Amino acid sequence: MKLETGGKNRLAHGHHDERTMARETSQSYRQLLTYSVLLTALVSVVPLVLMTGANHRQYWQTMKSEMRQPIARLTSNARMSIEDFIEKHLAALTYLANDRSHDELCDQLRLATTLANLKESFHGFVDIGILDEQGRQSYYAGPYDVKNKDYSGHDWFREVCVKGQYVSDVFLGYRNLPHFIIAVKKSQAGGGRFQALRIIQTQTRFSGNLLERCPLEVPPYSTRTELVDSVDKTGKQLFLGYAYLNQTPFILMVLERQEDVMKNWFSLRNDSILLLVGSVAVLLVVILGGCSYFVNRIREADFSYRRALHNIQYTNKMASIGRLAAGVAHEINNPLAIINENAGLLKDIVSLKAAQPGGHDFVKIANAILKSVTRCKAITHRLLGFAKRMDTTTETIVLETLLREVLGFLGREAEHRNIQVNVTVDADLPQIESDRGQLQQVFLNIVTNAFAAVQDGGKIDISASSHDPGHVAIAISDNGHGISKENLEQIFEPFFTTKQEYGTGLGLSITYGIVQKLGGGIEVESTVGVGTRFTVILPLRNQKVAE
Repeated sequence: MKLETGGKNRLAHGHHDERTMARETSQSYRQLLTYSVLLTALVSVVPLVLMTGANHRQYWQTMKSEMRQPIARLTSNARMSIEDFIEKHLAALTYLANDRSHDELCDQLRLATTLANLKESFHGFVDIGILDEQGRQSYYAGPYDVKNKDYSGHDWFREVCVKGQYVSDVFLGYRNLPHFIIAVKKSQAGGGRFQALRIIQTQTRFSGNLLERCPLEVPPYSTRTELVDSVDKTGKQLFLGYAYLNQTPFILMVLERQEDVMKNWFSLRNDSILLLVGSVAVLLVVILGGCSYFVNRIREADFSYRRALHNIQYTNKMASIGRLAAGVAHEINNPLAIINENAGLLKDIVSLKAAQPGGHDFVKIANAILKSVTRCKAITHRLLGFAKRMDTTTETIVLETLLREVLGFLGREAEHRNIQVNVTVDADLPQIESDRGQLQQVFLNIVTNAFAAVQDGGKIDISASSHDPGHVAIAISDNGHGISKENLEQIFEPFFTTKQEYGTGLGLSITYGIVQKLGGGIEVESTVGVGTRFTVILPLRNQKVAE
């Protein structure tokens, strides 16, 4: 009992080691797949992302530079236009002040005519006024009621008194309208007269209402037109082109929101991002599929290698067992011969004294000894014949004799378990030419499985008949528990077994290989709960072995 228990413990430990090894192997393949996917993805995706980012940045800089140039040109052209506008109006007013006499300027009718001519020739004039030395507007032509208004306290009046001419900032004044003034001083003996030209300021688009403080910082002074990046009060990026206007307190600013200018780039950027995401997704799918395929191929190759190695080891082990069995059988034959001779001699001596009391009993004992010796001799001869299967040889075989030789190995088990074995062979069944030893192994494997499948008192039927003119069929049926459909598709695969504790999964695989090697085929039919039927089809003459 201790030996049996110890064997089971060792077997259970072996299965535990196999399961542990299987888990570790599966984990190693998963790690290989993970590393392969990550490394391949890094090598392929990272350069793609970096290249896309670099292209975006380069295109952004180029696009930005191209968009800045029109704004710079617009600012420069607007500067020249505004400066030219102011210079022309200032020159016209200066010419008028110097060309007309005091009396002509103070003529109300002529002043109105002069304003009409200025509006028609230069545009932009709103009204015109003549101020005396005290800053009182004595004469006026225009739409507003500002005649006789006092401007002595205004900054622009003080500036023009000093500088002779002046362009004011934008202010409301008496009109309560945003406007700026171009004023010129007319020099004459005993005092001075001032002419003031007023121009209305229009609303702005981005910089708030008129006369509100500009939300942008005053840019640094420059004699040239400049273009810089800026931010508006809402935090949006701006292209800011500016220029200081000569002879004025004004700074010309041209503002363009970058999002308005760069709409095409943003659209292209979104398309590029979508293309990048799609490309990365396709790459990842291809990488995952490709790596999975190659890892599976590696796993299959490793499994095939281990299976072949295990098969070789099993074959070598079976060959060693066969040689050992042959040696044991050969060694047993010698003592059996001695026992047989001595038992025969003992029988002869006892037969001479059979008339004495107990003589017949001795004869029976001697006969039993001789019978047992004969049986042992038959077993050893079968072992020797079975061991010869390692050398492939072709000989003429009577199938009924071969089948009964195989059943001789299992006769004791059949008798002990009360298993009924029926052998039926057609009377006209032809002999075949094949390898006896390998056929013995084939039928021994199948019959052994049948014995394992049936319960005590079960039944096994073996029949041999002609299959077609060139083949014979040997059918081995049992009334055991049967094989499920799922297992039926795998029973000839190496290492597949339903014997949880003692099966190797190589018996039927080797059987299938031998039958194929002998030029035949093997079929199996099974119903769960009814039984299983194996049919081995063999050629009358094995061409493969003969060659």
